[in-house]
Amino acid sequence: MLFYLLPYVAVPTIIIAHEFYNALPVHQFQRGSRGWCEKMIDVTKDSLFRFRFVLSPQPTPATLYLMKRCKWAVPEEVEKLNQIEVCPKAMDLTYTLAKRIGVDGGGALIIDYVLNGVVSDSLQAIRKHKFVNILDNPGSADLSAYVDFASIKHSAEEASVHGPITQSQFLGSLGINFRVEALLQNCTDEQAESLRTGYWRLVGDGEAPFWIGPAEQAPIGMGTRYMAMSIVNKKQGIPIPFQ
Repeated sequence: MLFYLLPYVAVPTIIIAHEFYNALPVHQFQRGSRGWCEKMIDVTKDSLFRFRFVLSPQPTPATLYLMKRCKWAVPEEVEKLNQIEVCPKAMDLTYTLAKRIGVDGGGALIIDYVLNGVVSDSLQAIRKHKFVNILDNPGSADLSAYVDFASIKHSAEEASVHGPITQSQFLGSLGINFRVEALLQNCTDEQAESLRTGYWRLVGDGEAPFWIGPAEQAPIGMGTRYMAMSIVNKKQGIPIPFQ
């Protein structure tokens, strides 16, 4: 069998990660008498065999990532917390992406639910639009957690990181306000209502003040809940929305 070693060709990489990072698994740690212990899942010994949380008796592989995350944080930020979430997959993946972008060029745009600091206890389960117990009927609910953009920023040192900024600021810089105004000049009343509702969901904050329909159907603005960050090659300039 013959193997041909082809010369490596640098190809710029473009990455768009929208609600990707919040789907990655997180590891939760709890402060106790033995220091920081990872929360693990066990099964009760009674006849019901229910799932429950327990603390690890010894350090786990994810403890290394906890130590790294605490090193990046301000001491006062960690001292006040009894729980910390870390996402090893996000840290490793970001390092790999940043290294690739740093060598070959290109960029990454990340938009997600964010806490720009140490995440304490954000893991949640949602089933049929309602919050449920994480351990209740595993596999039947959507699990998600806030994304630690500060951790991602530290993991991307091989490239240049810009942001985070709110989704409202990001879309505003790209001209969403002018675009909506232009579309409203030539549309039906029904289309106008749909435009205002969609616009508010993207850039608004909380319930829409103009809504006159049923309260449970009021559009919720995600303009500040979502945040955007970019990773680009150090030789490139600052992307326009982040200037």
